[in-house]
Amino acid sequence: MAKVGIVMGSDSDMPIMAKAAEILDQFGIEYEMTIISAHREPDIFFEWAKAAEGKGIKVMIAGAGKAAHLPGMCAAIFPMPVIGIPMKTSDLGGVDSLYSIVQMPSGIPVATVAINGGANAGILAAKMLATSDDALLAQVKAYAEKLKGDVVKKAEKLDSIGYQEYLKQM
Repeated sequence: MAKVGIVMGSDSDMPIMAKAAEILDQFGIEYEMTIISAHREPDIFFEWAKAAEGKGIKVMIAGAGKAAHLPGMCAAIFPMPVIGIPMKTSDLGGVDSLYSIVQMPSGIPVATVAINGGANAGILAAKMLATSDDALLAQVKAYAEKLKGDVVKKAEKLDSIGYQEYLKQM
């Protein structure tokens, strides 16, 4: 099966990036995870990004905060899809990261999820890989059905006990 590369600029990003890894684990998708600073160790970053395709990586998930250049640099080097996760920052709440990742120049696209959207990055990577893997596509569809079923159960519970009791049980 195809692999996903997960890269972050700092270990402070790990709790969010781990959410992407947890989703990939649920789907049985292999991944490689590392910490590389595009600013502090560009030579190591370039080597890793250039070698990714040869390691079987088909999609990259890159998380970064503040200047958030890591996803864009991945997209500049890696020829396949890159998903950027903007990290929430103490300075501007992650809007700085979001703008840095989403405002890429023409020809260097980065699919971007919400601020701290690790789980959605994992799901999006699974969906991208599922375009050429029928077994994975079946898993993605089953995951969506489970989400739907969870909402239906919550609505039924709300209908049966009312909102005040529902709130008490949350």
